[in-house]
Amino acid sequence: MSEFNNVTVIKKANIYFGGQVVSYSVLFADGSKKTLGVMQTGEYEFSTGAAEIMEILSGGLEWQIKGEHEWKKVAGGEAFSVPADSVFLMKVAAATDYCCSYVS
Repeated sequence: MSEFNNVTVIKKANIYFGGQVVSYSVLFADGSKKTLGVMQTGEYEFSTGAAEIMEILSGGLEWQIKGEHEWKKVAGGEAFSVPADSVFLMKVAAATDYCCSYVS
């Protein structure tokens, strides 16, 4: 899906890591939420309460659940899932455009 229709977009940006990761929240009529954003080159640690599906639109990164040993690569057109109540790490080598879906 390349666009969302009939949604509410929150104008205030979600800014993390001194502006290295910026996203905007998109709210759907069914109560679901996504964020659309860009990550600049760097290493990041995020925690999540809800399960997430991270869809990489362009760019790429390596990721892992904190404490695991294997890094997994993902590129534009691919996605990965993060379980609820977890911490995950990302290594971003080039600017990466993403869509994060929160799974309830």
